[in-house]
Amino acid sequence: MELQTINRQNGLMTPLATKDIRFIESNTEAVALDEIRDKHLIPVFIKDNTPTISQTEFITSTKDIVEELSNAKASNLSIRVSHPIKGRIFEARNKKASELKEHEKTIYYERMAFSFDIPKYTEVINGKEVTMSVVGVKAYNQDNLYGYGNGLQRFKLGIGHKVKVCTNMCLFADGTSLDLKVRNLSDLEQEIAALINSTDFPKQTELLESFGDYHLTQKQFASLLGKHRMYNHLPKEIKKTIPELLISDSQVSTVTKAYYNDDRFPKDEEGGISLWNLYNLYTDAVKSSYIDSFMDRNLNASIFIQGLMKALEGDEAYQWFLN
Repeated sequence: MELQTINRQNGLMTPLATKDIRFIESNTEAVALDEIRDKHLIPVFIKDNTPTISQTEFITSTKDIVEELSNAKASNLSIRVSHPIKGRIFEARNKKASELKEHEKTIYYERMAFSFDIPKYTEVINGKEVTMSVVGVKAYNQDNLYGYGNGLQRFKLGIGHKVKVCTNMCLFADGTSLDLKVRNLSDLEQEIAALINSTDFPKQTELLESFGDYHLTQKQFASLLGKHRMYNHLPKEIKKTIPELLISDSQVSTVTKAYYNDDRFPKDEEGGISLWNLYNLYTDAVKSSYIDSFMDRNLNASIFIQGLMKALEGDEAYQWFLN
């Protein structure tokens, strides 16, 4: 799409019904959009009490802009939160925690992730139905809230695919920003529009389809699992020479277990596995990440699978993982 300028009034749009779709799982709970809007506090910059861009504004602005630029309606909004910051009103300052009434409690969540789909853009890739999907993350722990209200605020946003059978997110470098830095909502909206307009969605689809054309043998897969285990313990000077891998040891165990038990993305009769199936085992495993590292690991999974494709074609950069 050609880059367009977005001129919008900074107000809240009509809320989108929220569903509990598990695009991320670890240490999170589902929450409705109206609960965030009506019941949660908005963090402020301490020096001048200027409010931050609220989680509600991030979600609704993203949805509004995506619908406008894609000419399609969004659905299946899912919001997950973690790390609650609890408080109480002044009148309840002397009460025991067990004695607090609901209206005397205050709360906001330090970390929030959301996802919604654009069902108009749905297709079948390698035998699985996938839908255009948008994912965003706001983690206040990555902002410096001890300054003034003109300080930078950080957001993460990606437009990619969601595999329907497992709600796995598929993110690529094209269409994903892991560090949107803005000072106000207007700047954020312009950054959202720029990211959407610069995304080559057909190229993403082509990459996902190509994953099904490459296969690891059982021996290569076994080597890969072993090198996964070694990677996090390598000396720094050696690790610098090897492509980055963000999947954790526990997530490697999840991938190994799924290799034997996941009927949606199975190994073949000889014990080998296609890169499409392996990719989905990875993206399913990284659902166990904390909110502030979820998108980073998801994006790393697609970069890593593309690296394995090149390794199978003879490129040396990723050969360490297979040999």
